[in-house]
Amino acid sequence: MPIQCDIITQERIVFSGAVDSVNLPGAEGRMGILPNHSPLLTTLDFGEVYIRRDGGEEFFAIGGGFVEVQPDHVTILADSAEQADEIDLERAERARLQAEEIMRTGVKDDPERIAAVRASLLRAQARVEVGRRRRRAQPMGGGHPADRDKN
Repeated sequence: MPIQCDIITQERIVFSGAVDSVNLPGAEGRMGILPNHSPLLTTLDFGEVYIRRDGGEEFFAIGGGFVEVQPDHVTILADSAEQADEIDLERAERARLQAEEIMRTGVKDDPERIAAVRASLLRAQARVEVGRRRRRAQPMGGGHPADRDKN
């Protein structure tokens, strides 16, 4: 019995479909969601969301937000979200390095700027991790299981 999962940002619906499970970065730690889960509303941290469906996994990088869980539906309202296939790994790595450099050298006594650069760093790290995981997960010659579902 699957559970409906929607990953939504202000700009678009990143994913919508029936899944077997959802694993996400809650503010208090990682959470696994299965069908018939108790209702829940909580904040999300920066990190990786992965869903399992049809024997495969799909990976997403999210930049915080909220999740509402009902027994038959998971709604992730993310500040930012990208499916692994959409991530330009080199660009994400450059953004991570740039944010690290700014944190090291350019932010001193401006709490708002520190928070913004920290958020950029965490978002870039999540994108890099998800992008790398996707590359490692690709079977030789067959592509990622999620890619096969799109054809």
